[in-house]
Amino acid sequence: MNKKLVRSWALYDWANSAFATTIMAAVLPIYYSQVAASGLDGAVATSYWGYTQSIAVLIVAILAPILGAISDYSAAKKKFLRFFAYMGMIASVMLAFVDSGEYLFASLLMIIGTVGFSGANVFYDAFLPEIAEGEDIDRVSSKGFAFGYIGGGLLLAVNLLLIQKYEWFGLPSTNVGTKISFVSVGVWWFIFSIPLFKNIHEERKTTPSKNTSYIKIGFQRVGSTFKELNQYKQLLLFLLAFWLYNDGISTIIKMATSYGTSIGIGTSDLIMALLITQFVGIPFSFLFGWLATKISAKKALLLALYIYIGIVILGYFMTTALHFYALATCVGFVQGGAQALSRSLFGRMVPDDRHAEFFGFYGISSKFAAIFGPFLFALVGTLTGSSRLGIFSLVVFFIAGIILLTKVDVEKGEKEAQEATFEANTTDVHT
Repeated sequence: MNKKLVRSWALYDWANSAFATTIMAAVLPIYYSQVAASGLDGAVATSYWGYTQSIAVLIVAILAPILGAISDYSAAKKKFLRFFAYMGMIASVMLAFVDSGEYLFASLLMIIGTVGFSGANVFYDAFLPEIAEGEDIDRVSSKGFAFGYIGGGLLLAVNLLLIQKYEWFGLPSTNVGTKISFVSVGVWWFIFSIPLFKNIHEERKTTPSKNTSYIKIGFQRVGSTFKELNQYKQLLLFLLAFWLYNDGISTIIKMATSYGTSIGIGTSDLIMALLITQFVGIPFSFLFGWLATKISAKKALLLALYIYIGIVILGYFMTTALHFYALATCVGFVQGGAQALSRSLFGRMVPDDRHAEFFGFYGISSKFAAIFGPFLFALVGTLTGSSRLGIFSLVVFFIAGIILLTKVDVEKGEKEAQEATFEANTTDVHT
């Protein structure tokens, strides 16, 4: 394992997590409702923000598997990663030009930024099996998430100071501090992406036909991915488990702030809780990477999911800001570990020559699956009149995901991937 390559790869997580924390989670949602959509009714502004997220996810869902297939065929993962990353960086900086009432401009930039962020992540994740193998893949994946927590958390802390204590920096207002924070995301993302762009390379595995359109190749390979999933039975079983438990995880991430607000938790407490999750997640991401080497990645992941069931139960009984801090701390224990080990387990069972294609499918299918958790949360809350029962309903996703995950044979899944790669290479030689 090349430590320089691993460090360069992990630093990209440090870089782009600034977008996830400052723009997606903490700063832009508030700026959107209070400034960009200041002329709209609060409920309408919230709806427009929801539409913005949905459009962005839909675009990524359509593009990513196709682009992943193309990049595998042309050995152009880094080119695609760079293109989408630059898209996200530029959109982040451009948000500084959004003023009062310009919610459509803000929505457009958020869509572009999210497409850039999510699109680049498809190719970033696909490099994981190329820079680490065997048990190392769990530690490296965990290291990436830990670096992400550090980078995203550090810049978010600085940006919150810029916004809330703007006078310390000689700034005239909170809005100016907010705009500078948007610019800082793009700059931070660019600077810490340089090691990956400079040091990580890929080898061309196939020679594309000059007479064949890359777009056509992309659609053909995505179609074949769907058709061939039955060939990877353990991978498919893992995907089903992942869709279920990840739906629960993503719903907790998306709905925690809204749920906290609904039971009377203040804005400052909600933001502080987000920072707690970020910084607690740093050592525990490393811990789960280490734990995977001791008890296996699958068992470590199952442990994280059991803890998530406890988090949901805690959320049901939560009544004070102190409880919310405890909840945020518990989420920090397992969020990075669960996501990192899911990524590395999936990477082990993916054919060597189709990393980007399968990781595109992995990322986007999980986004489509993540529709059901928030829907169940909202439906139960509406039918019962209790958001507490809504949060408790997420137990279903974790229990079902755990049951399916226990049935996954990772070693058999790795063997299936190796056999498929061997067959594909044999076919290429004969043709």
